[in-house]
Amino acid sequence: MITRNIEVLLLQRFPALAQVAGKRREALLAGSQLRRAPKGAVLFEPGTPCAGFPLVLEGSVRVAMHAPSGREILLYRVEPGESCILSGGCLLGHSDYSANGIAESEVTLLLVPPALFQDLIVHEEAFRALVFSAYGARLAEVMELVEAVAFQRVDERLARLLIHRGPVVSASHQVLADELGSAREVISRLLGSFETRGWVKLERERVTVTDPKSLSALAAG
Repeated sequence: MITRNIEVLLLQRFPALAQVAGKRREALLAGSQLRRAPKGAVLFEPGTPCAGFPLVLEGSVRVAMHAPSGREILLYRVEPGESCILSGGCLLGHSDYSANGIAESEVTLLLVPPALFQDLIVHEEAFRALVFSAYGARLAEVMELVEAVAFQRVDERLARLLIHRGPVVSASHQVLADELGSAREVISRLLGSFETRGWVKLERERVTVTDPKSLSALAAG
């Protein structure tokens, strides 16, 4: 059951839903499922069918692809007020998931069931705009990712990540490698080089940026 507090939070996170017609907004609240997942929970994985369209209210979901070798590359994160376009694509294309969705923190989301999702897409312009505006934004992100992986050196991408997430980045070398689609050994070697140059300070599962100007110059290519 969706409480009044959840309804208020939903409209705060997704103000466009206030434009959905009264009866369909009531159907959205009555027909959707409130779900909570602990940190580390696997929300979906390749080959599994999509159970619905998630609207994230609290927490963060990491969407990533894994190679048979165990290597991972981060596609995008779904934060509060955002939806998962991979889920939308599976529902629109009647296909299974092709990536993993993992809760990076405790997550609260509203799961819109497939039939209701299809009805809202067809009949509600506000909901349709919400879904496709998310597609536009995510497509731009994924294109940037493809460009970075294909044409930019790993050291440049690492420098950019540290500048963006710094000045203190609380993450292991493996996590940073996963985000960049690289190997932990490569990232550890580059971080060691950065530390030797005085650009960063390395501690256990923490990287502190000490020379952002030099890192920015490297990131700029």
